[in-house]
Amino acid sequence: MITSSSNREDVADSFEPYSRGALDGIKVIDLTRVLAGPYCTMILGDLGADVIKIEAPGGSDETRGWGPPNIGGESAYYLCTNRNKRALTLDLKNLKARDILRELLKDADVVINNFKTGTMEKWGLGYETMAELNPRLIYVSISGFGQTGPYKHVPGYDYIVQAMGGMMSITGSEETGPMKVGVAIADVATGLYAAIGILAALRERDHSGMGQMIDLALFDSQISLLVNVASNYLVSGQIPKRYGNQHPNIVPYQTFAASDMEMVVAVGNDQQFRRLCVLLGKEEWSRAPKFATNSARLVHREEICELLQEEFKKRPASEWLVRLTDVGVPNAPIYNLAQLFEDPQVQARKMKVEISHPTAGKVSMVGSPLKLSRTPVSIRRHPPLVGEHTKEILLAHGFTEEQIDEWFQDKII
Repeated sequence: MITSSSNREDVADSFEPYSRGALDGIKVIDLTRVLAGPYCTMILGDLGADVIKIEAPGGSDETRGWGPPNIGGESAYYLCTNRNKRALTLDLKNLKARDILRELLKDADVVINNFKTGTMEKWGLGYETMAELNPRLIYVSISGFGQTGPYKHVPGYDYIVQAMGGMMSITGSEETGPMKVGVAIADVATGLYAAIGILAALRERDHSGMGQMIDLALFDSQISLLVNVASNYLVSGQIPKRYGNQHPNIVPYQTFAASDMEMVVAVGNDQQFRRLCVLLGKEEWSRAPKFATNSARLVHREEICELLQEEFKKRPASEWLVRLTDVGVPNAPIYNLAQLFEDPQVQARKMKVEISHPTAGKVSMVGSPLKLSRTPVSIRRHPPLVGEHTKEILLAHGFTEEQIDEWFQDKII
């Protein structure tokens, strides 16, 4: 725990000046760990909510140990989703700890958990019970497969869900075989859906005065991310192929090798294709029936892409990127992360931010993509140490110094 007031001042000085956030006054009890839940609650915290992160004594968010890399005793993984939260420890296997949690929930707006299906009910903390305690409470459960269905008790991991949810079947190429996405995309999507659902429930509560339960499954979220590929299958009945860096419905829309490195060329319509052909000195391609329309190019994908590749390999990528941009053909370099975070657009949009941390010093983090004009997001708190604000939170909820000291001794908190 931080005990030095000077440390607190140093940390606070590095944060953005706080203006009233869009979710100012909303209290969130965060019982989640790993990625989907913490990502959701960080978004709510960025928007101004008071998020109280609850772990077991000693820390129970597994990501604290998911390093290297580590800095100041915390893993980079943990740091990425836990800013703008206060931390409290409770051993929820203990009856007294669950009583303390109930007190915290009496005036909470949102509680979110990602325990296995049935765990909260076993502890007497299920939705029906909590709704009686606080009818305005929005109760969010995140699990691998949801609260219903034959798989409801199956543990959910992003990798498993990417495999079962169709994502791996369409990622990679026919040569590589099935590949997972490079980030835990099912977890991230579920966190985003959780934030959307919470905001919708808060809005509805303004009318009804009542909370409700939100049941989120990684599996469902992953399926929703199939969007156009799923629609193609549902309409045609044809199982989609793996196209690697190509697009299933648009040609040419893929990577090409210039003389020195690969780049992306994304021709989104027939007019852009004609401009590309003029640039290459091959205007006749845009008039040829087999290439003139996107539908035709889909049929003759291999032929047109081979012709284009022959042209692109004649010049370096840096030259092509300028020339393609000049004629209005979408293109991009393929950045690694060092190049990404050096890009002036990233800096202008504040997608890399720096905060102070009590043990790690200055820490760079990914910024928020949410740009609200009147109630901007703000970074007010560093990702908390285990139980860093336990005493502060409990005192504010009416518990006494004596009670808190006793609970510390008994390892209830």
